[in-house]
Amino acid sequence: MFKKIWMMILALVLLFPSWGLAGDFGKDDPSGVPGQWYVGTTPSYVAPSKHPVLFVHGLNSSSNTWWNENNMYDTAYQNGYETAFIDLYPTKTMWDNGALLAGKIRDMYNYFGEKVVIVAHSKGGIDTQSALVHYGAYPYVARVITLSSPHHGSELADLAYSSWAGWLAGILGSKSDATYSLQTGYISYFREQTDSHGNVGRVPFYTFAGTKWGSFGSSFYWGGLYLSSYGSNDGAVTVNSSRLPYAAHLGTSSWNHSTIKEGSSTFNLFKSYLNESAPSSFGAGIQSIDSEVQTASTYIRGGAYKGNKQETFYVEEGTEEVTIDWISNHKNTSLTLEDPDGKDTYTLKTTTDENGFFDDAFHHSVSIAIPKSGKWKLHANTSEEEHYLMNITYDSEMNDSVNVHISSDTIKVKEKSSKVKLKTDITIDYYKNGKLKKGKIKFKDSTFKLPKLGEGVYNLTIDVDGEKGSDKFKRTMVKSIYVDDEGKMYFQ
Repeated sequence: MFKKIWMMILALVLLFPSWGLAGDFGKDDPSGVPGQWYVGTTPSYVAPSKHPVLFVHGLNSSSNTWWNENNMYDTAYQNGYETAFIDLYPTKTMWDNGALLAGKIRDMYNYFGEKVVIVAHSKGGIDTQSALVHYGAYPYVARVITLSSPHHGSELADLAYSSWAGWLAGILGSKSDATYSLQTGYISYFREQTDSHGNVGRVPFYTFAGTKWGSFGSSFYWGGLYLSSYGSNDGAVTVNSSRLPYAAHLGTSSWNHSTIKEGSSTFNLFKSYLNESAPSSFGAGIQSIDSEVQTASTYIRGGAYKGNKQETFYVEEGTEEVTIDWISNHKNTSLTLEDPDGKDTYTLKTTTDENGFFDDAFHHSVSIAIPKSGKWKLHANTSEEEHYLMNITYDSEMNDSVNVHISSDTIKVKEKSSKVKLKTDITIDYYKNGKLKKGKIKFKDSTFKLPKLGEGVYNLTIDVDGEKGSDKFKRTMVKSIYVDDEGKMYFQ
């Protein structure tokens, strides 16, 4: 008899390895093995009206994101909610994670004896929708709350696969099935497959979005700066991408992509939606999704070198501010920024990237108000081979001078004013199943047809050399297009 009891205890420990006290949960962290799930400490009293809450992590993350330097788990416990946490594949697609998550949701339903409410951060919201819609987990879920989920993809993923930055992402290990599937072109394909599915409306969705990047040089500042070309954002995902046309949007506030998942930030705003009787406001907060309008506010260059390297860029008359961000795999690169007169030099501040798209890269940055117009020079020196990406961001009226129009299989880059003259240099990198199949496909004409290479993502890097009178300006725009196996194009 003693042996049987011991075996039962051992089985329970193996099944739920991280039972522990609220607040201590996570000190002996779960292994992070994809597919394992864990139950938090059961509160002393759980009201019958309260659903258990399943927390789902995002890209390059794990279950401990909910309690490691985060009080979300403890906040849920203190409010009397049963909790569960799961580890998904940190670098795989929404299809892989959706299939894995669906089976585990059914297990949780059987364990708790009732439906769960899912709170998902970032890509976890896409993985969750995939599990419900495409892998049949909807009967076991009462509702879903997403915290800054890129439902329409991330332009940072587009940048990671672009001609200028793709190799840097590869060096840093940032290219993965997950980032590949988050490109806006591929997500457009996922949206059509999902939003037209019969299961899409079976579980109500609620969304949150953030607008804060953090202070200059912080981990989300540079991402927010790049994404500012596409609208308000939290340093990794735009507000527009965080919403769904058929979901109730519960709030947009000054959270960055990390603080939005903290218990002290958002729990009280969604806790009433964790109960059996949710507020009757579902539908009242539904918002339309704005059409994406990209401004031409960045200029990008990149490569590899050893020893000395000089990059140049132009600042046009009337520019309010320019920000230089030298992203590289080295911390101690010597960088000197020189103005057009050669009189003033500037020091760049160094910080570490932590937002997942260029993980562990170093950012060497400086922002200059009312910069002198003309040709600027950035001198770099390192004794080791350095891989870098130079990203210049402008606050200038010229940002609205260029438009990229996609219609059928034709792409057209054109000026918005007759006073502006443009020359274009387009580079296409073609990927299939996350692998580069054909790179550096070049076009000089401003109007061209997408090459027919088959199913996959076509990442477009569009370099613009412009003039307005005697004023020169240069810009880079990045787009991704997904083509399915029938030749249909998907893009934003």
